[in-house]
Amino acid sequence: MPRCPWATAEPNITYHDEEWGVPVHDDRLLFEFLILEGAQAGLSWTTILNKRDNYRKAFDGFRPEKIARYGARDVKRLLGDAGIVRNRLKIAAAIENAKMFFAVCKEFGTFDAYLWSFVGGKPIQNRWRRMADVPARTAQSDAMSRDLQRRGFKFVGSTICCALMQATGMVNDHLVTCTRHAEVAGGRRSRNRTSRHQSSNESL
Repeated sequence: MPRCPWATAEPNITYHDEEWGVPVHDDRLLFEFLILEGAQAGLSWTTILNKRDNYRKAFDGFRPEKIARYGARDVKRLLGDAGIVRNRLKIAAAIENAKMFFAVCKEFGTFDAYLWSFVGGKPIQNRWRRMADVPARTAQSDAMSRDLQRRGFKFVGSTICCALMQATGMVNDHLVTCTRHAEVAGGRRSRNRTSRHQSSNESL
């Protein structure tokens, strides 16, 4: 099937075909993407995808209520875990972001309602023809980044927020030549209807 040019090998192919650009409204999964996109800073997304299962184990399934209570012992454990990116600032950011997550939920009801407010509650359907046309940041990601930083979130620059919006379907940035562009726009989750990731997420 015709794909976006970045999806040429695993794990990118499966991620592209089953997850990337599909609207996400689950608070825990949105939080997971927020942390993983922040962990990607300075690295490739392929690196993060390869470590994703390890991240889920190391960070208690990305359950914010657990991560928010992490202390010095947890930080030491994570810094010694070769299965994740062992960066002290990124680990500290994940813990701080978990705490801020609850402040946002208290104000907006859900993390989902807050994040999706930056795109008016529905996906932006772009029609890019070349990867060179796909922006690394947008007015919406700028606004999200500014507000997250104002609330105390870390590793949430505009480029990270733009990647988050692409990953969770707030914007459809599949190229129009990619089969997934029309499928995502039409509400199809994946070629196989239920992805492996969806099943694993629901078991957490």
